Amino acid sequence: MKPTTMALNISNIREQFPILESLIYGKPLAYFDNAATMHKPGRVVSKVNEVYEKLNSNIHRGVHFLSNEATTAYEEARKKVQVFVNAAHTHEVIFTSGATGAINLLANSFGESYIKPGDEIIISAMEHHSNIVPWQMMCKRRKAILKVIPINQKGEIRLDEFEKLLTPQTKLVAVTYVSNALGSINPIARMVKKTHANGSMIMVDAAQAVQHIRVDVQALDLDFMVFSGHKIYGPTGTGVLYGKQKLLNEMEPWQGGGEMIKSVTFEETTYNELPFKFEAGTPNIAGCIGLGEAIDFVTELGIENIQKYEDDLLNYATEELMKIPGMRIIGTADKKASVISFLVGEIHPFDLGTLLDKMGLAVRTGHHCAQPIMDYYGIPGTLRASFAVYNTKDEIDRLVTGINKVAQMLG
Repeated sequence: MKPTTMALNISNIREQFPILESLIYGKPLAYFDNAATMHKPGRVVSKVNEVYEKLNSNIHRGVHFLSNEATTAYEEARKKVQVFVNAAHTHEVIFTSGATGAINLLANSFGESYIKPGDEIIISAMEHHSNIVPWQMMCKRRKAILKVIPINQKGEIRLDEFEKLLTPQTKLVAVTYVSNALGSINPIARMVKKTHANGSMIMVDAAQAVQHIRVDVQALDLDFMVFSGHKIYGPTGTGVLYGKQKLLNEMEPWQGGGEMIKSVTFEETTYNELPFKFEAGTPNIAGCIGLGEAIDFVTELGIENIQKYEDDLLNYATEELMKIPGMRIIGTADKKASVISFLVGEIHPFDLGTLLDKMGLAVRTGHHCAQPIMDYYGIPGTLRASFAVYNTKDEIDRLVTGINKVAQMLG
């Protein structure tokens, strides 16, 4: 049974984001670069400030009041993440610097623990560079083989080709849930079943998913999952690696230092238990506590409510943009989330984006850290509009009007 949804008070939501009141070249800001980073509600900014003003101390190491208070707040944030993604245990949540940091941690630790020469890692053709390069580096170190699942012209993973790539040597499938460049939502549940039936493990990059759709790691039976804090209304420099307890226990730590040890002598080091084994050094304490506050913000709105509202925005934007002469949308998957990439006639994306900026319209131009996708479509880049819960149809109307004006100027 689908969860019930309720209408969101968008005016009230927008009031929580002071930056949305900004004027850009004298024009009200309409921010459509949410796939790159989302703005932070005032409560998140206040929470981070509160940590530095009232709780500033290192964690897990002191017996004094401030250290205990900071530790409690930090671990409460971890608990919020656990509940949000429905992990079985709090210690399955590893705080990192972001999705990139989490994938690098996994590639190094998983690679050292599991990968032998000739083993295979499978990724897809629509991955962000952060889910390509770490695996390339690991495969080079371990003499492993990197395979790539092709996509079709609509920007959808070809499941038939995915099945052909799975072999007894496949150790891990590392795939994005939602494409940052196309918005395609991948059939993760089906891919998990096929991966596990092959005796392999799967890691899902949910950096573009957790802020838009429900990600339940137990329901999906994910082995690993990563996401970034700054893309779910949280602070930069924060992220999460989720992993099943058994797998994390079997993996060697990636970085050494304080907190990740139980005992140290010059002859031997005994590593700490989960999750601390993977959290060497002083973490981004205030940032992680701020991430917990951002998760509270999303939870209170309801992820299903957010998804319904953003789907409506996406459908409206798609319909209106397609009315523009010369419009070409790149990525037309049947299931998408909050991202539209497009080209307009022969106008270079950089020129279009620059002129839209003068109108207060913030969009992304370029390859979006996904060069292989652009190579597949035979283009150097696109203009990307990506949506968050604070965007409105009025802003989309401004975007469409702005594109039409630029097209008339440069056409």
